[in-house]
Amino acid sequence: MADKSARHEDNVPGKYYVDNTCILCSACESIAPDFFKVSESGDHDVVYRQPSTPEEIEVCEEALEACPVESIGNDGDE
Repeated sequence: MADKSARHEDNVPGKYYVDNTCILCSACESIAPDFFKVSESGDHDVVYRQPSTPEEIEVCEEALEACPVESIGNDGDE
């Protein structure tokens, strides 16, 4: 389970985030490229846009569930 106290600072503010356990497998980016991308440093993925519609939330949840190391959280700041 992702830890919001360990979220990467380069995530955009909001409910979804990637924490420091990310292994840069880019599964999230493959599933939800409108919301996840490789960080500027190139060593982890980040959330660069928060979902706003039920459909967008569903896609982000799919990415969260697919993360092999559970680095994606959905309990961040609103």
